Amino acid sequence: MRLQIKALAAALIVLAVLAVRVSVSAAPGTWMGKISDAMCAGNHKENGGTETKDHDCSVKCAKGGSEYVFANDADKKIYKISNQKFVGLETHAGHHISLSGDLQGDKITVTKIEMPKAK
Repeated sequence: MRLQIKALAAALIVLAVLAVRVSVSAAPGTWMGKISDAMCAGNHKENGGTETKDHDCSVKCAKGGSEYVFANDADKKIYKISNQKFVGLETHAGHHISLSGDLQGDKITVTKIEMPKAK
C-alpha cells in the first residue's frame, strides 16, 4: 500500500511538471508587421519613412550592434527576435511582411518571413 502511494505521488509530480512545461511553451503564430532594429524600434520617421530608407537604417543599425526586432501591426508591440541569424531578416528589414514563428513572452523565434501577396 505504501509503495502504491509513493508511485501515485511520483506520477502526480511528473504530470504537474509536464503541465507547467506545456503552459509556458512557445505559441506558434503568424503576424503582420515590419522587421526593424531595436534602436529605432520601428520608428524611422526621421529618416523619411520610406521602405528603402527603413531598410537601410535597420540594416545599418543591426550591423552596428543593434538587434533585429519585429514591430507587430495588430498590437503595436515590439517583439525581440530570438534567432538573429535567420535568413531573410536583413533582406526584409524595413519591409511590411508576414512573419511566422513561435512566440514566448516578448520573443519570437522566426520560422518564416513572406512578403504579402499583391491584391
